[in-house]
Amino acid sequence: MKRITIASTAAVGIVALLAGCSAGAPSDGKVTLSYGLWDANQLPAYEQCAADFEKTQDDIKVKVEQVGWDEYWNKITTGFVSGENFDVFTSHVAFYPEFQASGQVLPLDDYIEADELDLSIYQDGLVELWQDPDGVQYGLPKDFDTIALFYNSQFTDAAGYTAEDLASLTWNPEDGGTYEDVIAHLTVDANGVRGDEPGFDKNNVATYGLWMEASGGADGQTQWSFLTASLGWSQTDEPWADSYNYDAPEFADTISWWYSLVEKGYMPSLEAQTGIAWADQLIAGKAALVPNGSWMTGHVFGAASDTFTPALASTPEGPDGKSWSMFNGLADNIAATTKHPDEAWEWVKYLGSADCQDVVADSAVVFPAIKTSTEKAVAAFEAKGVDVAAFADHVTNGTTVLYPITDHKSDVNATMTPVMESIMSGKSGTDALVGANDQVNGLFK
Repeated sequence: MKRITIASTAAVGIVALLAGCSAGAPSDGKVTLSYGLWDANQLPAYEQCAADFEKTQDDIKVKVEQVGWDEYWNKITTGFVSGENFDVFTSHVAFYPEFQASGQVLPLDDYIEADELDLSIYQDGLVELWQDPDGVQYGLPKDFDTIALFYNSQFTDAAGYTAEDLASLTWNPEDGGTYEDVIAHLTVDANGVRGDEPGFDKNNVATYGLWMEASGGADGQTQWSFLTASLGWSQTDEPWADSYNYDAPEFADTISWWYSLVEKGYMPSLEAQTGIAWADQLIAGKAALVPNGSWMTGHVFGAASDTFTPALASTPEGPDGKSWSMFNGLADNIAATTKHPDEAWEWVKYLGSADCQDVVADSAVVFPAIKTSTEKAVAAFEAKGVDVAAFADHVTNGTTVLYPITDHKSDVNATMTPVMESIMSGKSGTDALVGANDQVNGLFK
């Protein structure tokens, strides 16, 4: 699962002289590369890719290891110091800028040029995510993700809403538009009273109309980024910018509206949702509607039951008349600690090829980065009875905003997360965002 919480990258000093943790050359003379990823749902597809890759190689084997999100990043950041690291690992733009700035991952331009790779095969915008400010390439895109609304259609049917109603929601920061109307009506207290009905008890809610998944921190990928985008706001003005925009009124207005849902009882408090998985709440009937990422589609739809019929809707249209989504993508980095950079490149190149990404597409877990492989993934989801247009249409329609990528990313998150948590706990007002923005921008001076 992709998340935006950023682990500390302290103690990640000079690594060029450290040895990698590749298994090296075993007795059969083959080099064994170690490859890391965090998503258990994707493990089978990449194990298949590794097996297929080995058939094309005379002297390279790949050992795939899946580690849970928090442990994964701890292993990588400490591994850069100890030398006990993966040769190649799935990377995230929340961490990559600091790895790149510290010389901990290898540039790929010479390899790309030598092998004459065509980078136009990838969805627009993904290649640039993995370039430094000078345009040096550090990864080949492997997949992408967008945001949509997950909901239980049994709940919406009972509330009198059709799929068309859910697909045509509108939002504004003043009164929440029809998005808030639906959230209110889908909220039900322990006595069966809906949130927009007289006698609703906001202190005794059985099903929340909308579930909060943490405060969103510095990025709000699944929480509020699709709302702020409809107001023309984004965290930064461009990739690798040296300032952030958290002091803008559009952001404050959005967060004020979002917190008002807690005050009205339509969304759980920050404290009430801490440590609770949103998908579990949706599946259990404790939440009716949850915005989240395409990487969760297989998990949610795989939990369908007599009481849970999952469905998807696009994010609500904002004041600009468009439905937006944050656009993020993963790539594979080669650790500077590897003893086998050339062999590691051969594996990264294969991971970035249609041969592997078509395998990922067929697994119907995520959307591969190659355009033709994306189409195959959509078809694979449809074959399982899952209409993923709510995710895919953002790319087709060009209604995406890039995940913010800058230097000092972990420090930005460390500054913004407690401020956002304070606001969403009701301990601070949105005026705290001005001072927080000053602290963030001070990191670049």
